[in-house]
Amino acid sequence: MKIQEIAIGKIKPYKYNPRDNDDAVPLVMASIHEFGFKVPIVIDKNNTIVCGHTRYKAAKQLGLSKIPCVVADDLSEEQIKAFRLADNKVAEKAKWDKGLLDLELDGIFDIDMTVFDFDISDNEDEEIEIEKKSHRENTYGIYNLDLVDLERTTGFYQMPTLEKCLIIPTDLIGFNYMLSSTDTDKGIHCFVDDYQFERLWNSPHKYTDRISEFECFLTPDFSLYMDMPMSMKIWNIFRSRLIGQFFQDQGIDVIPTVSWAEKETFDFCFDGVAKGSVVATSTIGVKRSDYSMQIWRSGMDEMIKRIKPYAILVYGGEVEYDYKDIPVCYYENKVTERLKNAKE
Repeated sequence: MKIQEIAIGKIKPYKYNPRDNDDAVPLVMASIHEFGFKVPIVIDKNNTIVCGHTRYKAAKQLGLSKIPCVVADDLSEEQIKAFRLADNKVAEKAKWDKGLLDLELDGIFDIDMTVFDFDISDNEDEEIEIEKKSHRENTYGIYNLDLVDLERTTGFYQMPTLEKCLIIPTDLIGFNYMLSSTDTDKGIHCFVDDYQFERLWNSPHKYTDRISEFECFLTPDFSLYMDMPMSMKIWNIFRSRLIGQFFQDQGIDVIPTVSWAEKETFDFCFDGVAKGSVVATSTIGVKRSDYSMQIWRSGMDEMIKRIKPYAILVYGGEVEYDYKDIPVCYYENKVTERLKNAKE
């Protein structure tokens, strides 16, 4: 197949084209603008369009002077007519696999897919309405109550318990890069902004197969901001433990991420973590002030006293602290490193 760059003024639309494609032109314009002109137009030996009228119109509106074309000069006039109709008809038969589509959309962060007419709103309520689930079932689904086993909880706040894990990954990859990564010989971490892994809580089953391909999984690091109400901090620790317990039940090696805030959070933030397990934590932001450093050291002291971890995985760089002979593995913040290298 030979692709030729042909001046757009020499290309002629087929005047009997039976497909009305005007509504799709803005979407194709957006695609060309974002990704470039990657799909050539098919023309006949007279430069009349066989397939690609929408791309042609989009290119004209974008002011392109040339567009890539394939000349179908090996087809008869009858074959050209049949090809033109068949190409349009095939598009009508295409259907979306909703689960796979959602999975692909979940891996796109920096490109606004609504520009291409994809609905990325949370349509769980619509699906629930279609499936006509009971109100109680709806509520259980929203809060993941179907995952809760009260016999496997601990403490006043009934935090889900995690089994001991002794795996120490050689490297970590952020959950937000997991879907597109081909390097699965790593552990998955969630030391990123909450919005990038909130979907884990909304649809944990969706990610089970993909996560299972990696070396291990660090439970979600839902934020414990100092100015959050205590109830939200409890909820975020509960959610992290429950997601971890769920993935352990799926046969995935899970390392508990341990986080804390002020001293009052010590009443619940270490619950559910097995003594002697490998644990993970983050130093991101703790060097911003003496107060933040004090909070971090205080929580680390308490965590070591209560959990007595086999090893501690520290994401975000070293800080001055005596880990009391516990093995420590440091993992660099890849985002910070990329920004640093870019500046250099």
